[in-house]
Amino acid sequence: MAARAPLPLAVADLVTVVFSLAMALVGAWVVFAGPTQMMPVHWGPDGYVDRWGTRAEVGGLILMLGFAALAIGGGLGLAARRVSDPARARTLRIGQVVSLIAISAVALFAGAASLGGAQSLAGALPMAALSLILLAAGGLTGRVAPNRWVGVRTPWSLNSRIAWARSNRLAAALLIPIGLGGLVLSPLAPQPLGMQALVGGAILAAIWSVIESRRAWHNDPDRQPL
Repeated sequence: MAARAPLPLAVADLVTVVFSLAMALVGAWVVFAGPTQMMPVHWGPDGYVDRWGTRAEVGGLILMLGFAALAIGGGLGLAARRVSDPARARTLRIGQVVSLIAISAVALFAGAASLGGAQSLAGALPMAALSLILLAAGGLTGRVAPNRWVGVRTPWSLNSRIAWARSNRLAAALLIPIGLGGLVLSPLAPQPLGMQALVGGAILAAIWSVIESRRAWHNDPDRQPL
């Protein structure tokens, strides 16, 4: 039985175009008609703003993210249309959806924080938003075949199916509880400690998954040489 894509072809491509153009239009509006006062554009490790910028900088970032979503998502969509292997086409479609979600989330988060004049990103809402992103990443990781766009992509996982499977399943097993825990604790956690712990947990999960890919590759008798 042929593997099904996460979204029908036309729907995935249409959503990619619509979201990308929406980001680009919002970015252009901010550049030419956005607030004239200085806005926060960078926040330090403590979660508080440490640099301010103009509407051209804020809008330019959103505009750039719109073009990036169109280039990456559109490229993956075109590649999915051209391949004949259903499993590979499904992987490309998942990559298209994941990249669109990730870039859109960054644009929404950064745009809302800057335009809203957020003095701090160490709060319940930012922590909950990041937790949802980690949950989504964990839910998708481990469900895709080896590829160079989505998942734990290391030289070892790309040269061993066992290393790919084990490292991506480990990443999913770590990211899902981290995201769920962050979501539940976001209204209660003291800030910026809560956000720092969530980011630290995600970084540790990534490092552990990379180490696992190396270990599994080394123990795989059918591994490909690097």
